[in-house]
Amino acid sequence: MAATDYKFRLKDSIIGLQFLFVAFGALVLVPILTGLDPNVALFTAGIGTLAFQCINRKKVPPIFLASSFAFIAPIMYGVQTWGLPGTLSGLIAAGLFYVLISFLVRLRRADWLHYILPPVVVGPVIITIGLILAPVAVNMAMGKTGDGSVELVPLRQAMSISLLSLMVTIVVILKGRGMFKLLPVLCGIVAGYTLSVVLGVVDFAAVSSAPLFALPAFTAPEFNLEAILYMLPIAIAPAVEHLGDILAISSATKENYLEKPGLKNTLLGDGVATCLAASMGGPPNTTYSEVTGAVKITQAFNPAIMTWAALFAILLAFVAKLGGLLATIPVPVIGGVLILLFGIIASIGIQTIADHKVDYNDSRNLIISSVILVSAIGGMSLDLGFVSLSGIGLGAICGIALNLVLPRTQPKKDEA
Repeated sequence: MAATDYKFRLKDSIIGLQFLFVAFGALVLVPILTGLDPNVALFTAGIGTLAFQCINRKKVPPIFLASSFAFIAPIMYGVQTWGLPGTLSGLIAAGLFYVLISFLVRLRRADWLHYILPPVVVGPVIITIGLILAPVAVNMAMGKTGDGSVELVPLRQAMSISLLSLMVTIVVILKGRGMFKLLPVLCGIVAGYTLSVVLGVVDFAAVSSAPLFALPAFTAPEFNLEAILYMLPIAIAPAVEHLGDILAISSATKENYLEKPGLKNTLLGDGVATCLAASMGGPPNTTYSEVTGAVKITQAFNPAIMTWAALFAILLAFVAKLGGLLATIPVPVIGGVLILLFGIIASIGIQTIADHKVDYNDSRNLIISSVILVSAIGGMSLDLGFVSLSGIGLGAICGIALNLVLPRTQPKKDEA
């Protein structure tokens, strides 16, 4: 049997727990930042990973699916605007978008994606995802609520905590070795949380009042057309990112997962996992690159190890004390990390533009990027009567439309 064949063995359970630990920091950070329930996120990460494996059972890639960072800002905006149930309907639509793309790839291959969603559209959209809620990160780093209306932690203490969280995260990214390099966000949160305890700004009431075991706080979605139209364009970025993740795990294992099970099936698995997560109140799922990095380091290519990671995630979801402990993390700890995370997301958009050598001497590219950036970050809103479009969603739609209708610049002929 090949090293990448599926072999479910008890002896691999500890390795599976280790991989869950690698994913844990990012997995629970997304619900903490967005107001979702961390225990629900753990449960839906486990269920989503198992669903992904079932759909790709002919050749299972050794990857773990959990909370998507691309949706942090959109979920925060959605919960503020339409409430959690309405936002969840938009997240289900994002999952169905993946499913639709998987069927289109099945019929027409992946080339059409690059025509509809070239880097000149995808790059600026990713930039807006990172920057549109930058004020929220700054307010939280200063000890305030996301909208800045209420001070939760005194400014001097808050700045000390957020600065430590930020600096430790940066140091681990730059200097971390081995498994620590895969856990920079978790290291930053632990450092900031430790200082918060020393400064006396942590309230442990949520831990003491929580039972040891309880059902996760599942939430049912409610249909909201505005939330759906807002979330659909945002799914563009993680859908394109999915291709990179599958290429990464293929490179790590020396298996061509683009051929078998194929992008059509991996995208379908990602979409189904996201729909399942959102239907229960969890964040959208995505393939985790940090776990792929751990796979490469440990050479643990058996996909059944991810089954163990998923099972442990499901079991941990019922530990209510864990959710209570995570709820005690002060806002400056999260704010310090968010400053870097939102900036990194925006920088990935810039990197997308740079890597694909988008020519901004071409007026067409300049127009598309400009309209996306200003309409999204500026908060433009378009009321169509039955629905209102704004922010990232409106910016992405404008970019896609301009890319399709603006005449393409003809390459200049060499002068004689």
